[in-house]
Amino acid sequence: MNRRYKYALAVAGAVAGATALAYATRTSEPLTTVQQVDLHRYAGTWYEIARYPNRFQKKCDSDTTATYLLRDDGTVGVLNSCRKSDGTMTSSKGTAKVVDQATNAKLKVTFFWPFSGDYWIIDLAPDYSYAVVGEPSRKYLWILSRTPQMDDTTYREITERIRFLGYDPTRLLKTKQSAGSQPKTG
Repeated sequence: MNRRYKYALAVAGAVAGATALAYATRTSEPLTTVQQVDLHRYAGTWYEIARYPNRFQKKCDSDTTATYLLRDDGTVGVLNSCRKSDGTMTSSKGTAKVVDQATNAKLKVTFFWPFSGDYWIIDLAPDYSYAVVGEPSRKYLWILSRTPQMDDTTYREITERIRFLGYDPTRLLKTKQSAGSQPKTG
């Protein structure tokens, strides 16, 4: 091997090692949320742009949405829908409760009582055009948008921010959204 090649290989190895160390350090730090969420602005329909693979969405092939409705008792009604590979739609209803009243960014969501999961809003556009939802162990992650598509620049910026929060963007599965995926309003 020539000297330049060895040097380039050593530099690449050092960079890869430093990147892995930085990533490992971030995943051991506590996950942070956004400073404040206005639940009235957050309510409504969100389109899933990408997610980490998970067991409870295995049947979802495309057109995945989450709709949130504020209830009089302070809870949030949740309706998750998606299109299966056979073309039929499936949905799950749940309830979310705010667990951090100071920020409204940490919620517990229940679809099957008594089981619940953390729902932490870790990134949110100032105009509420997109949101990123995760949870403390970083096992789950969703990128959501108010529209079925997200421009590449915004998506790339979000993936850089989630990397900083200790998530691995290479694990994301992009969600197919068809032109007819707009939910019907009543």
